[in-house]
Amino acid sequence: MTDDKLVIKNVDMSDEMQQEALDCAKTALDKHNIEKDIAAYIKREFDKKYGTTWHCIVGRNFGSYVTHETKHFIYFYIGQIAVLLFKSG
Repeated sequence: MTDDKLVIKNVDMSDEMQQEALDCAKTALDKHNIEKDIAAYIKREFDKKYGTTWHCIVGRNFGSYVTHETKHFIYFYIGQIAVLLFKSG
């Protein structure tokens, strides 16, 4: 699954953090098949590396409107799977 096309739709974070998000999502997709488990993996990794409180939504079809801390937001696709990751709180 990690060979799927990667498309960043919207981003407000450093290049280093962006790359970490993409790498973390690829690892999550390799380790897990259930969207909830993929989201939980990414959230836990970002909470550990960048401090709490991160939120992650993973799926094929969802709408969103969120408030996030400056420089702590990314929304991207890996293949057909969308990942929304942001820090708030």
